[in-house]
Amino acid sequence: MEKLKQRILEESSVLSSDVLRMDAIINHQVDPALTMEMGQEFAKRFAEHNITKVITVESSGIPAAFAAAYVLGVPLVFARRKKTLIADPDVYMERVPSFTKGIVTDIMVSKQFLSSDDQLLFIDDIIANGDAARGLIKIIERSGATLVGMGIVVEKSFQAGARTLREQGIQVESLVKIASLDNGEIKFE
Repeated sequence: MEKLKQRILEESSVLSSDVLRMDAIINHQVDPALTMEMGQEFAKRFAEHNITKVITVESSGIPAAFAAAYVLGVPLVFARRKKTLIADPDVYMERVPSFTKGIVTDIMVSKQFLSSDDQLLFIDDIIANGDAARGLIKIIERSGATLVGMGIVVEKSFQAGARTLREQGIQVESLVKIASLDNGEIKFE
């Protein structure tokens, strides 16, 4: 998506050779029109699948996942990172490290929202090492649902996350691939 690349160049900042701040686009402030275009693109790329639900991990993945779910006309399920007082106690749970937060958290999905009949499209905002993705994929596998593919807004292709998932046979579609953040410069594939 050329428009997304342009916005990244104009509104993001490189914090290190591994970290890109995209707060003005997808991580803190959200552009609804651009986000809906992302959803349309994901829906187009996964149109051949009979998707029953879109799934993501809170919180930055939610806008793009919502847009894709809206375009596909299916529900959105998101894995929570924190248990609330009203949360369903019957959950699938997985412990995952967070690349950007530098901590380990639990992600959980209520068992009532996943079934063996589900064909799931996993949408996320960014993939680095793929730890959160692997955690949610384990939850999907335990539920008996089928993962039909994964849509990523920004893939840091210089890190192993998306490559590892592709090697496992998962269809991974990235809207933008960043090849390098070296010397404070964003280089796209």
